[in-house]
Formats: sequence, C-alpha cells, structure tokens
Amino acid sequence: MPKLRFTVHAGPHARRECPVLARLPHSGKKPPISVLLTAEDGSSLPCQVALPAFGRGAAPSDSLCIAFVLPRLDAGKSATFVVEPTDEPAAAAAVTVADDRSGRADISVNGGPLTTYRYLGNPARPCFFPLIGPSGTRVTRSWPVADDVSAETKDHHHHRSLWVAHGDVNGTDNWSEGEGHGFQIHREIIVAESGVVYGQLAALTDWTDKNQRKILEEKRALTAWAIGDARFFDFDVCFTATECDVRFGDTKEGGILALRVAPAMDGDHGGRIENSYGAVGENECWGRRAQWCDYVGEIEGDRLGIAIFDHPRSFRHPTYWHVRDYGMYTANPFGLHDFHDDPSIDGGHLLQRGASLNFHYRVYLHRGSAADADVAARYHDYVNPPRVETAS
Repeated sequence: MPKLRFTVHAGPHARRECPVLARLPHSGKKPPISVLLTAEDGSSLPCQVALPAFGRGAAPSDSLCIAFVLPRLDAGKSATFVVEPTDEPAAAAAVTVADDRSGRADISVNGGPLTTYRYLGNPARPCFFPLIGPSGTRVTRSWPVADDVSAETKDHHHHRSLWVAHGDVNGTDNWSEGEGHGFQIHREIIVAESGVVYGQLAALTDWTDKNQRKILEEKRALTAWAIGDARFFDFDVCFTATECDVRFGDTKEGGILALRVAPAMDGDHGGRIENSYGAVGENECWGRRAQWCDYVGEIEGDRLGIAIFDHPRSFRHPTYWHVRDYGMYTANPFGLHDFHDDPSIDGGHLLQRGASLNFHYRVYLHRGSAADADVAARYHDYVNPPRVETAS
C-alpha cells in the first residue's frame, strides 16, 4: 500500500476531539493491519484500521477505512494528513473490550472502566452496568443490579442501568419483568475489538415471547471512543424480523436506548432535563421529539451529564423522549398516543418478515451543563462530521 494523502475540512464549525471515519482509496488485495497517521507538522496521531461501525454500511472493496480522533480544527480551516502502512508494534489499546465468555464483557477507556455488558444471569434481558462518567463515578442507578445501594430508590425493578426493551412486540411485553413478560436471550458476542482509537462490542440477541419462542433477532453494538476527559460511545441497534411479521405496538413503556440515571441526578433532586429545542424539565421534554436530550445532576460534588444523540438515519428521527424527573430516560419512537394524549393516534410499526429496522445513537458522558459541555456542537460533529477529501 502506498502513502495516502487526504485533507480534513472543518466546515463552518470548530471541531475538537472529534471522531472521524475516513474512507480512502485502496487498491491492495487486503488492508494493512496497522497504519501510521502523520499531520503536516510531522506529529503523529493514533489511528486504527476500521470496519465501519455496525449498521452504517460496508466499506467498498477498493477502499480503506481508518478511524482517528481529530484533536482540534478551527471553523473554516483544513488539515492534511498522510497515512501509510507500518511494521511498528501497535500501541497499547486505549479502549479495551474483554469478554470473559461466562456472562460479562468489560469495556474500559484510557485505563478506567466505562461499563460492563451483563449478558447472562439476568431475569429478563441483558443490561450494561455500571455506566461510569468522566469523574469515575456511576451515572446510572445501581439497584437492582448491585447490592451496595441502601440509599437508592427501589422502584421499577426492570430499570437496570442501560438496556434495550419495548413493551409491545407482537403483543408480548418485553419491557417489564411482570407476569407473562418476554425475554431477550443472548446468543453470541459477534465482535469484541480493542483499539488505540475505539473499541467495539457487538452482540446477537433473540427476542422471545413468555414461552421463549423467538419473535425477532437483534444486533446491538457499543463503540467507545478514546477521547480526553469526556466519554463518548455510539450505540447501534438493528431489529430483523427473522420469524414472522413483527409489530412494535404503541406504548410509552419502552426505550430502544433506555437509561435510569443515578438517583442523585434525578430531576426530583435538582437535576436538569434539557433538549435540542431549548425545552427544560419533564413538563417540556417528556413525549416531545428532539434531536438530542441531556440529563444533568450533581453526584458527590461533581456536576455530570448524560446526553443522548439521535442520528438522522434512525427510524422516525427525531425520536420522542420518555424522560422523567424520577430518573427514567429513554428514546422511544413508538409511544405516540401517550405522548400526544390522543388515543386516535397509532405510533406502532409493522416490520415485515425479512426486513430490518435500524437505530443509531451517540451517548456523551460529560462534566457540567449542556452549555458547558458544548452538547449542541458535539451533536453536530456526530451528524455532520468533518468532510474528508482524498488527493486526486
């Protein structure tokens, strides 16, 4: 593989610590295992040969996809880079994904834990617990997954940190853990990749009825980026109707990306809910559509936030938000009759057998308020990344 030169254009917005996936022309029989990325000033950046994140399309056979984090690029500016194969030993992974093959996979960023995927031993479905923010503290509720939670709220025992669920799938309740609920049965870990720029965990899961008869298949992928003090991860979900037509019913009881924030962050305890349209609080944000939502509160003296970004490629973008002052926080594009308080509206969706439904999110764990953390700018980086131009 010869050296490849390309230019990154910031466009009209300043970029800082911005993840970039660059597809470059490549005529070799197979991509190199390791590459070196060099800036015009001679400095090098961590760079990883990458497969496009799950659900975003395969790279053409005549291209090389690389991932890196653009440290800083002012609005209207451009930066040129050279990428070339290298035989140098790979740098230590900044994001590590370690599957113990017995029911949990640990994901760490820059030497500190981010989350653990708990895919076996759960009452109804896998979950990610804990979720660790930039200060090193848990930003999701620990109960009922952990037992060191004497001071925590203990309502809604099916709210397990971070999870995927929906309350009406062909009539099956795959949201609660009440009588007659459905199950999400882990089948396999299909990707467990560590790297100097990102790490990815992807899993295959069967959704079933109460008798564990399969209804559909789900692929979920968490892609964590090595970015400074903040924590970024992309969360991609794909449902495929492998067995029959599947109807996602209209109910607020669900979240394709669902979290229960740490009780100290609750709106009931001084936390702040805010969305991309400037709405603030449960009354203005619950059941409303928005490109992003942010939940901020104080934990052990630190002001911390969880922003969730909905990508335009997601089904029914911008999504509706089922977000409550008591800490419930989900992206739910189906619960329209509840959100509009109008029983004549049907927000359900029929997925025909063999078809797929895709959702794409980015989760940004940050310090300070939405304004302090430039949440709007970070959302823009996600949906309008810098333009990459290759040399002719």
